[in-house]
Order: sequence, then C-alpha cells, then structure tokens
Amino acid sequence: MKKISVLIAGRHATSISLEEEFFEALQHIAEQQNISLNQLITQIDTARQTENLSSAIRLYILHWYQNLSAAPK
Repeated sequence: MKKISVLIAGRHATSISLEEEFFEALQHIAEQQNISLNQLITQIDTARQTENLSSAIRLYILHWYQNLSAAPK
C-alpha cells in the first residue's frame, strides 16, 4: 500500500492510499492524457459518486482499462 499526498483543484491537500499497482496505473493514465497526477485526481474527485476518493480512483482505473480493451482495433 502506498500513501501519497495530492493537491485537488490546486488548493485542497489530501492523501490517498493505493496499492502500488493502482498507483502505477494511475500514473500511466495521467501520462496518456498528458496531464499531471494532481490534475487527473482532481477530475476523478469532481466526477466521483462515492464517498471515498481512493475507491473512486480504483473504479476510474478499472473503467479506463475496460474501455481501452473494448475499443475497436
């Protein structure tokens, strides 16, 4: 489990705990979108429908890879 500090919307500091594999996937997604990790987490935070940010991040990662695998080749 990895705990990281993030800045949401450039003003709200918080920390999240994610398994290393999820953290690596999150970094990969941010790189693919050419945005910072904080920007990606801000987007996830804004759209989340769950109370827990770490859970929302895991769900975002799951949906990202599901959509990627469903895309036509």
